[in-house]
Amino acid sequence: MEDKELAELLHLVSRRLRHGYVRRLVPLGLSPSQARALRVLADADQPLRMVRLADELRIVPRSLTPVVDALEEAGLARREVDPANRRSTLVMITPQGRQAAEGARDARRQAGEDLFAALSADQREQLRGLLSLVESQFG
Repeated sequence: MEDKELAELLHLVSRRLRHGYVRRLVPLGLSPSQARALRVLADADQPLRMVRLADELRIVPRSLTPVVDALEEAGLARREVDPANRRSTLVMITPQGRQAAEGARDARRQAGEDLFAALSADQREQLRGLLSLVESQFG
């Protein structure tokens, strides 16, 4: 019973965090999946092949296509043929995309700060450590 309650609490807190994040992404014109893709592209030291970007996002490549389409339409990313393998497509972030990625990072950070404002700095650090320990089990 206790594990179920803990899991339910974690689910509810995660939902609140996601809703706060989504609310902050709306003015930026981004969906969570677009923000995640921009974050991966911004953190990469070079353009990524579509397959690699899908792997980084832990989604199938066909699910990535509409995300990249939307980013490209908004001028946040662009596709190019990979000169090393003409059958592959590279995705690169644009300068406007880097700004949007930073805005999305700020949105996520602010959603977390608002959600965990009830905790002291020590409690937040303790929670971070506990969640990191759980997450590390799944590498």
